[in-house]
Amino acid sequence: MFICTANTTDTIPEPLLNRMEVIPFSGYTPNEKFEIARRHLLPKSLELAGLTKDQLSITDEAMKTIISDYTMEAGVRGLKKRLDTIARVSAVKVAENPEESFRVTKRNLNDFLDQKPIHHETVLEEKKPGIVTGLAWTAAGGEILYIETLFTKGNGKVIVTGQLGDVMKESVQIAISLVKSMFPDKAELFEKNDLHIHVPEGAVKKDGPSAGITLTTAIASLVMNRSVPAAIAMTGEVSLRGHVMPIGGLPEKLMAAQRAGVKHVFIPQENVEDLKDVPQEVKDKLEITPVKEVKEVLQKTGVLAPAASLRSSRAVKSELAA
Repeated sequence: MFICTANTTDTIPEPLLNRMEVIPFSGYTPNEKFEIARRHLLPKSLELAGLTKDQLSITDEAMKTIISDYTMEAGVRGLKKRLDTIARVSAVKVAENPEESFRVTKRNLNDFLDQKPIHHETVLEEKKPGIVTGLAWTAAGGEILYIETLFTKGNGKVIVTGQLGDVMKESVQIAISLVKSMFPDKAELFEKNDLHIHVPEGAVKKDGPSAGITLTTAIASLVMNRSVPAAIAMTGEVSLRGHVMPIGGLPEKLMAAQRAGVKHVFIPQENVEDLKDVPQEVKDKLEITPVKEVKEVLQKTGVLAPAASLRSSRAVKSELAA
């Protein structure tokens, strides 16, 4: 029997993948990483460096900072490397002065790690028409991303920047067609202006259909000149009929949303079952609304007149309990 591991199945040859039984594991939460580091990783790092607990200690605040600011992963491989680095640096100093002991705090953490903190996106402080927060899955876990749209004087061209892949470019075309069909009275805006769509962090390649609902909402927000609250994020593929279709990587996306300060997330109705794989601590901090149609999202975000009622995460929890 062969047991293989991978961060993503995309790079596994199809004939080999078809002969495997795939068992997916969602990423660890920050609290889970903290406990793993305390109980397993740090003792091993101390042992490998020949140190005792009296010679090197790491405060809880410093450990949480390492997890949040110095690693970017779904697992704990990078976290182990950071702890090994701290242990090795301390071992060299102890070798120079055997009587010395070290206590790593958030304040002196940079003295032990030879890298700068990793930048994670957080929700914007201000809201503006045409900018909407989306959720993305990567091999290193989930991240939030922003879809930015802008009209400039022109003759109807569509400009797409941000290193988008073919599938995401198709999502752009679908979103534009959908918005045009929903707001026929705004056709002149598209005829007399160029539409620029940008996804920041242009050095990073982005692809996949799950940004469809974010693209549609961003363009509709621009057309209607109504901003979407920055603490709202969304994920879902859209069809030309206006349906919101299921996506993958929901646990990682919701963990990224919670870490970034998002308060309300829209997910496809067909992904409700996937919520059972999302840690409870993450669900407790997010308002999760499943949707079937694009109009539901536009109404709830204020781009359109609000609907009479929409099912919230409380309704979803009741369904799962039943």
